[in-house]
Amino acid sequence: MPIISYNFPLNPKLTQIIPMNVFLSKYVNGVDKKNRVSVPANYRAVLGKELFNGVIAYPSIRNNCIEVCGISHIEKLRQMIETLDPYSEERDAFETMIFGEAVQLSFDGEGRVILPQSLMKHAGIEEQACFVGKGVIFEIWQPQNFEKYLNAAQKIAHEKRLTLRNAH
Repeated sequence: MPIISYNFPLNPKLTQIIPMNVFLSKYVNGVDKKNRVSVPANYRAVLGKELFNGVIAYPSIRNNCIEVCGISHIEKLRQMIETLDPYSEERDAFETMIFGEAVQLSFDGEGRVILPQSLMKHAGIEEQACFVGKGVIFEIWQPQNFEKYLNAAQKIAHEKRLTLRNAH
């Protein structure tokens, strides 16, 4: 698991060493003719404690991108979905879109995965893939689509910035 050093802004003399178990940052990697793409090394390190040497990927239900996580997060999603009425339309939709469309992608010896054509089509990915850390998951975007989303997200984050003050 990667480790980062965090300096507290109000007291620069304080430093805390924090084990990294979240997906951070943005990376753009090439996709080869066999649909292989290298997952960033620090993302693979976060997944290091998982039982499966790879990731779970499924089409995002929020954006035109691929959501990616480890098996432990899929288990948390399963538990959340199971709290819904077993005969509800919502539960059926979530189970179909997340579990029915999810694929296990194994890492090869070079840390690459093969993206299924269906997921690439959903995200509009062709020659490049943009990996975006989102804490407990990461997303894979077509780079230009992510830049458009980022511009919109920056505006929303700026407008809603005070909501984080009350988040805890």
